[in-house]
Amino acid sequence: MSEAPRILGLDEAGRGCVLGPLVIGAFCCTVDELDALDATGATDSKKLSAKKRESIRLQLLTIGEHAVELISPQQIDSGNLNQLEEASFIRMLLHFRPTHCIIDAPVHPRGIPALTARLERAMAEGGVSPPAWTIEPKADLNYRPCGAASIFAKQTRDGIIQDLGPVGSGYPSDPKTRAWLMGFIQRDEPFPDCVRTRWGTIEQLRQQHLFGA
Repeated sequence: MSEAPRILGLDEAGRGCVLGPLVIGAFCCTVDELDALDATGATDSKKLSAKKRESIRLQLLTIGEHAVELISPQQIDSGNLNQLEEASFIRMLLHFRPTHCIIDAPVHPRGIPALTARLERAMAEGGVSPPAWTIEPKADLNYRPCGAASIFAKQTRDGIIQDLGPVGSGYPSDPKTRAWLMGFIQRDEPFPDCVRTRWGTIEQLRQQHLFGA
């Protein structure tokens, strides 16, 4: 008897942040578990309150499998964010070996065919047959497995940011985050490991400190 087809959702949280890791989330279930997944209401984590995300996450723990992977600020500073994210996707694909993979596209739609080709090449090199693909913008909103991956990624990342203390959201546009970073510049202190020091935000704040707003 053949195994039921396996559907893998992949998404990330924290791509545009200046603080904390990029978190890759994965959620894999069989087609037989799709009704249970649908009943959770899993969707784009940004559309849900923190309380609702956690409620859904707890339900998801009883359905399918999940994984998260952290890409540290140091890795981001010394590497290429797109390549790091893609490498994480490949590791998830080789681990779960899905028959169908749904990815919230990390590239412009024009870049999706090239991304698909790279993923398929990496899977072939790993001795794994490629799945059917759904790679498109807003996949986390439109497909439950990808929404579930989004929830695991965001809940993990939000917990990490919360543990840093009163740093704001970690996004460059957040005044609280910018003020926290500016404090290190004004005190002439090195940034802690949670800061992506190559981000343009850092140079902007240095210039602001030197020359004023």
